[in-house]
Parts: sequence; structure tokens; C-alpha cells
Amino acid sequence: MPVRFLGHAVLKVRNRGRAEAFYHDVLGLPVAARSDELRMTFFTLGRHHDLAILEVGEDAPGADPKGVGLFHVAFNVGDTLDDLRAMKARLDAHGITIQRTADHKVSCSLYVNDPDGNGIELYVDTSEAWRQDPSLVASRLPLAL
Repeated sequence: MPVRFLGHAVLKVRNRGRAEAFYHDVLGLPVAARSDELRMTFFTLGRHHDLAILEVGEDAPGADPKGVGLFHVAFNVGDTLDDLRAMKARLDAHGITIQRTADHKVSCSLYVNDPDGNGIELYVDTSEAWRQDPSLVASRLPLAL
């Protein structure tokens, strides 16, 4: 049987409280569960959990940006550019630096880093054209919000 869908992702973080504040307070992900024993917080977007964070300690080394590993996790934040602008305003209000923006022809995105440097993409879908031309998902143009 082939893979049906992505179930969840688990990110390693140095400080669970700091990371939970980012994912819950800044991005608005609802907390599904916490486990002090596992040193994990689980977030839900409608399934039992969609994202989890695992505390590995303040002395954990950071990921090498030129090395292998996770590049970013992407979250849909709405249906319109106004929804993306609202997320930008929320990030600005929390003092989160936007690393870059992009118009991917089928979606528009903001890119930020979580407190541990994990890449986060926040996006809205803008077109279904990828259904006829899947190569469009590899497009990247400047985006001004």
C-alpha cells in the first residue's frame, strides 16, 4: 500500500516553553497534548496531532544550514492575500523577522524561523494551475505585501 498522506512532523527544539510560545501564541496552533515525561508538546490542526516539538536541551547544537535535514515546514494560513497580510501583521506584532517572501505562482508565502532556527513557511494558495502544470510549484517570484 502506498503512503496516503503526511501524518505529522516532530521538530527538535532547545527549549519547549519558548518553542511552544512561538507555535501556539504567535502562529496560533492549538495544543493537543503535553508530555513532561517525553519533553514534548503536540499541536493539532484537526487530526490527533499534526506537529510536535521535542525538547533536546539548551546546549543542543544548531542545524548546519548547508547540511542535510529539514529545510522548512509549511502551514496554510488562509485563502487570500488578505489572510497572508493578516499573518504578516501578527508576526510583526510579535517582533518576528520575515526572512523572505515569495510568489510561487500557485501560492504566496512568508518565510520565518522559529526560536531555534527551524524554517517555517506560511502560505496561501492562489491558483489551481499546478493541476495542469505541476512544474509551477517550483516557481519563485518576488512578493510585495
